[in-house]
Amino acid sequence: MWVDEEKGELVLQGWKPDAKLEAECAAFEAPGHMPGIPAHEAVVRIPFRMVPILKEACDVAERTGI
Repeated sequence: MWVDEEKGELVLQGWKPDAKLEAECAAFEAPGHMPGIPAHEAVVRIPFRMVPILKEACDVAERTGI
């Protein structure tokens, strides 16, 4: 997980989901959002042990104005 300052994006790397999780995510309906996973998006699993790394990346992003 890192910050791409040039593009203004957080980049996440994680495990690919199994078919069951992908189906659950595709069926999830959040208020104001259509269900499904657009063809240009993917589901990425992030383990809890990476929460501190995610927080650090968010802090970097906030400091750089992303």
